[in-house]
Amino acid sequence: MMLNFVSLKSKLIQKKSLLSMKVFKFYGEAINERSIAACVALLQKGNVIIIPTDTVYAFAADINSSVGVEQICKIKNVKLQKANFSFLCSDLSHVSDYTRPISNSIFRLMKNNLPGPFTFILNAGGKVPNLFKSNKKTIGIRVPSNAVSIALVRALGNPLMVSSLHDDDALLDYTTDPEVIAERFENTVEAMIDGGYGDFTPSTVIDCSGEEPIIIREGKGIID
Repeated sequence: MMLNFVSLKSKLIQKKSLLSMKVFKFYGEAINERSIAACVALLQKGNVIIIPTDTVYAFAADINSSVGVEQICKIKNVKLQKANFSFLCSDLSHVSDYTRPISNSIFRLMKNNLPGPFTFILNAGGKVPNLFKSNKKTIGIRVPSNAVSIALVRALGNPLMVSSLHDDDALLDYTTDPEVIAERFENTVEAMIDGGYGDFTPSTVIDCSGEEPIIIREGKGIID
């Protein structure tokens, strides 16, 4: 009986360790290349991770991973067809790959404000993965002023699909404390990048899919 109990206890400990998320801590703008590589490996296997941005923390998945994207929708309890997608890019060079041609005025607007706390809604282009094509005709583009998330995208080699991490508290829209986030989602996602306290305010969203840009959500940052 003692041997069986020990064996059962060992299995329970092993199961718990498999469920507990990995937390990679970053301090300031310093980049730990080994931790970035570990996160990239997880993303490429279809896992969801939590990352810091220049606004709030966000769930992130490889845009080419249907498993990862669907997992984010499951976590947030939204249908894939109705989810609001944002592609987190490392710079504006990705824009032409995933959107239809944009006007010079819209490009200047984005260039003047990115990297920064803004999400630009643009018409989706032909290189958007098939996973997204049947759902929405527009995508959000983000280039955050956050060295860690930018390093992650560059190492991955393509944008991330991101979705803001909301709080269950009726008085708080977003969780900012990384330790609280880690405790809350330790058995939900595979890993988290702890970049310190996040912001309370989400990005400002500008819809550029029509003839004139329209601010549809006022958040962090002042558009230039």
